[in-house]
Amino acid sequence: MISRRTFIALLPFALAKPALAGVHPSVTFMNQVGKDLLHAHRQGTTSAFMRVIQRYADVPGISNYLLGEYKVPAGSQAEYQRGVANFISQYFAEQSQKYPIAKFEMGEATVAENKDIFVASRVYLMSGQDYSVSWHLTWTGGTYKVSDVKMLGISLTYWERNDFTQFLRKNNGNVKVLIAALNRR
Repeated sequence: MISRRTFIALLPFALAKPALAGVHPSVTFMNQVGKDLLHAHRQGTTSAFMRVIQRYADVPGISNYLLGEYKVPAGSQAEYQRGVANFISQYFAEQSQKYPIAKFEMGEATVAENKDIFVASRVYLMSGQDYSVSWHLTWTGGTYKVSDVKMLGISLTYWERNDFTQFLRKNNGNVKVLIAALNRR
């Protein structure tokens, strides 16, 4: 027979199981990503964001998408991907200074027909404003990876793809010039 004191002590754990049973694993993943991003945001440095980007983002997939019709020269893939991660990290570090975040809340996951996952979230700024963020996840290498972020209805990878391809057009499609610019930032 279980004592009343033991029953009361274990009650929160018993009640928590049904609530967790309906949570998609991608939401649990994104809660950790959110915590790590918020920590990097509070540090406000490129290196803090770089650790998060390298751990959770699908840098190879994002890097390839950003090039559009252009191709990375043989032997330059790792340097290009490092540059893309650096570019994203610097962008987030710059934005963290402009938009101080108070907290975030993860919402529900939606699984698309192609098995891509979208996790809804809400970000609350110190100013009192809030906005929705949709995280596009793919399953790669045995884990979820963030492949895009949509804020205020704008896809960051789509927006950056336009910047990258315009830069390449202005530089006669020379991806090595883009790589040098990304790693110089």
